[in-house]
Amino acid sequence: MKNEAEEKVAKFYSEKGWEVVDGVTKDAQLYEDFRDNAIDYVIKCRKRVQQYIPESGGENILDVGSGAVQFKEYQDYSKAFKKRWCNDLSQMGLDEAKKRIGDHGVFLHGSFFDLDLKPDFFDCTISLHCIYHMDKDKQEEAVRKMIRVTKPGHRVVIVYANPRTLIFYLKVPVKILKRLVGLFKQKKAKEEVDLYYFVHTVGWWKRFRDVADVKLVPWRSFRSDDQKKLIPNSNFGKKIFDTLYNWENNYPGFFVRFFEYPLIILTKKGDA
Repeated sequence: MKNEAEEKVAKFYSEKGWEVVDGVTKDAQLYEDFRDNAIDYVIKCRKRVQQYIPESGGENILDVGSGAVQFKEYQDYSKAFKKRWCNDLSQMGLDEAKKRIGDHGVFLHGSFFDLDLKPDFFDCTISLHCIYHMDKDKQEEAVRKMIRVTKPGHRVVIVYANPRTLIFYLKVPVKILKRLVGLFKQKKAKEEVDLYYFVHTVGWWKRFRDVADVKLVPWRSFRSDDQKKLIPNSNFGKKIFDTLYNWENNYPGFFVRFFEYPLIILTKKGDA
């Protein structure tokens, strides 16, 4: 491990992050919304990645920070490719991934920065909820390496986050009020998790225009914990999710700018 960020991520996901209990990983228990009203919505959001992966497939797809490849939608991303190259800091995660995709996978344990990968080799590269767990000063290096190892004319598809959402600003006065009235001592959700996390602004992605065409669309609007607080688990809540999904599709620029998770599509410049 080369830095504190990787050490923290490796520790959590090697000890308990990919531990499976009753068919569900610890990671999913912490960061996903499995309520009846939400399940259709979160599945449709996961499928948004598929829209930017070539239907024709190819020889190789790279998955940076693959983890356990824990959802069916994640597994489907590589169905049109001969090999899915999974890289992760956690051997436990790769072992779980192998259970799911078997001989279809090539499993690379260790830091992405240390991997010796050929330029212009992969037909597509994906990375879901991984980049923002890398050191803030190393994230650009990681993205540029992903672009470098991907074939010209092909895509790097990344699920990232937005540090300045509407809900972030709404939470600020609430947090101040809680501290004033002494509620800050309440038990915090996820207090047992010590993961490095840093998110650059939406505009940060413009820096890659020298090597790729850059497009941002919504992936999902809320973190799961906020989603659970804001949207009730009821038929009315399901209608809210259906409406939200349609709004994300119809007003992508607004949702990229003001909501939680953008999907970054980088199409490498050059002839395919």
